[in-house]
Formats: sequence, structure tokens, C-alpha cells
Amino acid sequence: MAAVTDCVFCRILNGELPAHTVLDDEVAMAFLDTRPVFKGHTLLVPRAHCETLADLPADAVDPLFRRAQWLASAVETGLGAAGSFVAVNNRISQSVPHLHVHVVPRNPKDGLRGFFWPRVKYADEAEAADVAARLAGAVEAVRAQAETDTRTDAGTGARTDSRIDARTDVKTDAGGG
Repeated sequence: MAAVTDCVFCRILNGELPAHTVLDDEVAMAFLDTRPVFKGHTLLVPRAHCETLADLPADAVDPLFRRAQWLASAVETGLGAAGSFVAVNNRISQSVPHLHVHVVPRNPKDGLRGFFWPRVKYADEAEAADVAARLAGAVEAVRAQAETDTRTDAGTGARTDSRIDARTDVKTDAGGG
């Protein structure tokens, strides 16, 4: 996945735009959010451009989230935070269409109350069970598809990494190699 020229985060990664960098390696870069929830609010961005968590190749998930784990620990030790809030927005509320993990320092009585949106209730246990069953079925289908589509071609040794676009159920080729 090449850099996207009009992507703000790709431009930061390429050194075209400034950022207050806190981590920079072969996997990702982390820098301070320019509109932080609290001071130390950091954005962790994979070097390879992808829009959402679903677009991130399976073999890139662990390296990226290992760094998120480091950052969550660092906001506590480096800034004296009591904990952290770690989150990813996929499309909705995603101000830059480049996957990024928010790591926000947290402290008791800091004013942040749970999630930022209203809560809803299920009509009854049957509705909750129905939603859970539909979601579990979808998870199983996505998992099975990922296991089927991520394979090594015995003849060439090339890795194939195709994914299902969960929004449209259309198979997309993420490009192998």
C-alpha cells in the first residue's frame, strides 16, 4: 500500500508536514494529536496507507497493536496518567481516512465519561440474543474467509491476502507479495 498524496498522515509520515513525534520506526509513527482530548493524546499511524482496521493486512495487526500497547504504558509512566483510553474509528468519526489508533491519557475525574455517544437498550433478551447470533455468524464468516484467503501459493511462495469488504460482501484483492 503506497502513500496517498492527499492523505495528511501519509504526508506526515513522508516528512512533508510537521508533527510532534513520539515513536517512529519501520512499522508505524506516533505523534501528538493537534486537537487532543487531553495533553499527551497520541495518534499511532501505520506506515502503509490503509483506511480502516479491516483494511490492515493480518500480519500487520500484531506489530501495530504492540506499539499501541507501548504507548498506553508510556502515557502512564511518562506523563503520570492513571490509565489510558485506546480507540480506533472506522469511517464514522474518522477525521483522516488513514487508520490511526488514539491513545489518550486518563486520570480519575478527568471529565471524560465513558463513551461519547448515547447508549441504547435492547427491547428484551430475545432481541439481544438475535443481534448476538447475527454478529457471531458474521464474525465466523469473516474469520473463515480470512483463513481461506490468506495462504501461500505453493508454486511461487507468494502470499495472497484477499479480504471481504464487510460493507458490501464484495471480495477485494488487497495485493499480495
